[in-house]
This record gives sequence, C-alpha cells and structure tokens, in this order.
Amino acid sequence: MGNCCRSPAAVAREDVKTHFPGAHHDHGGPASGKNHHRNQKGVGGAQSKRLTVLCSDTKSVVAIEEKYALDRELGRGEFGVTYLCMDRATRELLACKSISKRKLRTSVDVEDVRREVTIMRHLPRSPSIVSLREALEDDGAVHLVMELCEGGELFDRIVARGHYSERAAAVVMRTIVEVVQLCHKHGVIHRDLKPENFLFANKKENSPLKAIDFGLSIFFKTGENFSEIVGSPYYMAPEVLKRNYGPEIDIWSAGVILYILLCGVPPFWAETEQGVAQAILKGAIDFTRDPWPNVSESAKNLVQQMLEPEPKLRLTAKQVLEHSWLQNAKKAPNVPLGDVVKSRLKQFSRMNRFKRRALRVIADHLSTEEVEDIKEMFRMMDTDNDGIVSHEELKAGLSKFGSHLVESEVHMLVEAVDTNGKGTLDYGEFLAVSLHLQRMANDEHLRRAFSYFDKDGNGFIEPNELHEALAEDGATDSMEAANDILQEVDTDKDGRISYDEFVAMMKTGTDWRKASRHYSRGRFNSLSVRLMKDGSLNLG
Repeated sequence: MGNCCRSPAAVAREDVKTHFPGAHHDHGGPASGKNHHRNQKGVGGAQSKRLTVLCSDTKSVVAIEEKYALDRELGRGEFGVTYLCMDRATRELLACKSISKRKLRTSVDVEDVRREVTIMRHLPRSPSIVSLREALEDDGAVHLVMELCEGGELFDRIVARGHYSERAAAVVMRTIVEVVQLCHKHGVIHRDLKPENFLFANKKENSPLKAIDFGLSIFFKTGENFSEIVGSPYYMAPEVLKRNYGPEIDIWSAGVILYILLCGVPPFWAETEQGVAQAILKGAIDFTRDPWPNVSESAKNLVQQMLEPEPKLRLTAKQVLEHSWLQNAKKAPNVPLGDVVKSRLKQFSRMNRFKRRALRVIADHLSTEEVEDIKEMFRMMDTDNDGIVSHEELKAGLSKFGSHLVESEVHMLVEAVDTNGKGTLDYGEFLAVSLHLQRMANDEHLRRAFSYFDKDGNGFIEPNELHEALAEDGATDSMEAANDILQEVDTDKDGRISYDEFVAMMKTGTDWRKASRHYSRGRFNSLSVRLMKDGSLNLG
C-alpha cells in the first residue's frame, strides 16, 4: 500500500523543529481527584529540546514509518488526524490517530493525551470498544494505532437504512450502555458520549458498534466529584453545567442519544448555546411531537428515567440494562417510525458535518501566529513579569487593548477561569479569556470559514461550492447533503448561502465544545458557562 498523502509523522517532525525549539517536560500522571484543577502552563518554554509525552526514555522513541505504512486520511479531530495504515509485518489494516505535538500547547493538553492512552490500556478488551494496538511517539507526534472501523458513524448508518424502529434503537442502546457499565466498573467516566463517537466495525448489517474516543475520559473513585466542564452541549448533563458531577453524567448522555434515535432531534434544543444550557437546566422533555405518540410507553419511561435531573435518582447502567424495554428488545416494535425521523436524522447529522468542516477551518487558522499575539499580549499585561496576570493588570490591559468591560465583567472573567481562587491568571487561563473575548468581539473567524467555502469570492456559498467542500471530506452523498443543508440554511430561498445565513447557522445550536476543545480542553467551556451564569442563567 503506497502512501497517498504525506506522512503525518514527517510533517509533524518539521512542525516540532519550527514550533518547539525548547519543549517543556511534564510527566504528570492521569488526572483524578475531587474538583481536580490543573495548571495550564505553556509547553513551549526553553527547558528542553524535545517535548516528551509518553516516553520517559527518549531512546524508546520510534518513527511510525518503521512499523506501519500510512495511507489516506480517515478523519480529523481537534488535536489529531486519523489515517488508514498497514502493519508492515502482518499487512493487517489498522487506523492510526496521529496527534501533532505542535498542537499540544499546554501541560493540560499533554496530560489529556497521556490519560487517553492510559485509559484505553486500562479498560479490558471488549467487542464494544475499539482496541488500542499500541501507542508510539516520535519527535513530532504521538501515534495511537487502533483497530480499524470501516462501517461508518452511528448516525450515518441509521440514515442510510432509510427507516428506524424501536427494536433497532434498543440494540444500539444496549451496546452504548454496556460501554458505560464497563467504564464505570473500571473507575472511568467517559464524559463525551455522542453518536459521533460510535463507529460500526464493518458495513455488515449485524456489525458490532464500538466506542472510539476516550479523549475526555477521566478516572474516578466512588464519591468523587468533578467541576471541569466538558462534553458536547446537546448531551451535557445539568450537573456538568453546575460544575459538580460524577459518573451519572454518562447515563444522561446515553439518554439524550436514545431520545435522538427515536425521534431525530435532541431533547434540549435552542437557537443559542445559552438557550441549550437553559433548556437542559429546565429539563422539560417533549413527548408530544411526532413520532412520540407512536413510541411505546416503555421506551418513553426509560428515556425519562435516564434524563432524571437529580443524578442520585437517575438509573445506573445496570438498571438501564435491566429495564423492561431493553430486556424485551426483540419484542420491541419493529415498525419504522416514519419519514419525520429519517429527515430529522439526516438534517442533524449533515448539519453537524457542515459545521464540523467550518469549525475545522476556523481552528486551522487560529494557530501559531494568533497564539503568538496572545502570548505577546500576556507579556505586555504582565507588567511585573511574574508569569501571572493579576485582576488589576487584566483590567488595565483590557482597557488598553480596547475591550470595554465594566468592573463586574472583568471580575467575572477572572472568577470564571481562576479555578484555584488565587485572583490571578496564568498563561493557559489567560489564553482562555483572550479567545473568548475575541469570539464575543468580532466574527473574524466565521468570516475566514465562510471565505473557505466561497471559492469564487462572490459573497455567497453556491450549491456546487458546498457540494465540493463536503466531497473533500470523502462524503459519498455530498450532493444530497448539500441540498439538505441549503434547504435548512438558505432562509431567503435564493438558492445560495449568504454570509448572514452562514453566521445564523453557525450560531444556531452550535456545538461549541468542538470549537473550544481545540484551544483549552474544557476551560473555555467553563468560561462560557460562567458568563451565562452571571447573565441569563442561574446555576447557583
């Protein structure tokens, strides 16, 4: 198998020479502990010439190409690119997730990668979890070589089938909850259960469904609580927004997935991310709209018990698996739930695909030079050169840079990211504030993303441009997907997407976790939610 794309390891090695002339060594272990707060210091200091993520012995660093032949790109996330690869010795086809070290800008990022590897090694082998073959590290990247899943995402499979039934939903839900049960039994909270994180092993009708991403998972002990806000907003439990949660959040997320599988839309939906959070906290579940009148009472009962607002009253994974609806899965109605479900599932999965692509463009542009600007701003604000920015320095600095925030807003920003209550911000915390302020202040990043799709620069995304952008991601149904997206986004029905329509789409039910995880791995989200708390939300 010849490489049809340039080796990510080779690219990453060049990146590391450019961006990590001196990389900070951080050998901290997996994060756990009550309300665990980590110091987000930059890893680009001058303490070492090589950033070491997994290997304490630098002699054990191995070039990925020595053992595996890397081929085409399969997918792209916030930190890593997944490639099809082949074991040179056995010729077995596998997947390789390559995480470029240049994107690991803070010690938190490094720790998250270590923890992901540790957790995947810690969990026992299961047909419902993708297996990790090995983790390798070279100068430029960390490479996770895993079992290859060729059957596509959960939602794509549902849409391709053309119909959905309770019986099929029950089979899928059993697998998801078995993954949750296995994680909790072995002291792990997944923290990011969503349909995108489940792939089918192959294209066969009876293919196993597998959990594929443990990048936000964390170890826990009984009675331990956490406060870091992580996950995707549609699937986020209310106690996550309140910054005090445990393993029960995984059951909530699975309940949201079940609701979507049965009706095609999330149970908690709004025009803004603040609205999504408010809907989650309100907790009102709609069982009146189609097709719910045709769904069995047993299925609705299970959804309600999984989406119980009080964590201690929520069903455990064991109780979900013992619920009558799952126990009698083979007897569950096998009647298609109708075109309304099919159309909603299409809309939800394809709109996410378009947004993912747009967010990727934004993330790709918000790289070294922009972070360098923020570094420089940090140095200018840090007038006493002690490596931290005080409340007064932040207030003076923001005023100097033209951000007109009142005293209470500055205090709120510090409080939101100052998790240790020290009244100051280190560089990682400052980065979170800066990025959020940029996001509030202008639409520069959205403009960049829009320009990416608007190839001819005429101020509109034409159908052919949208089709080509989706096709670049390997979508076989890009024309149909483009038409569906146009139907939804083109509100003035002129057959194309204007910038205003694009912005409206990006800000409607936006999956802000996808954008923010690239930058600050959770702290950006805590900032967003704390801002909401002092505005339209009352989480206290």
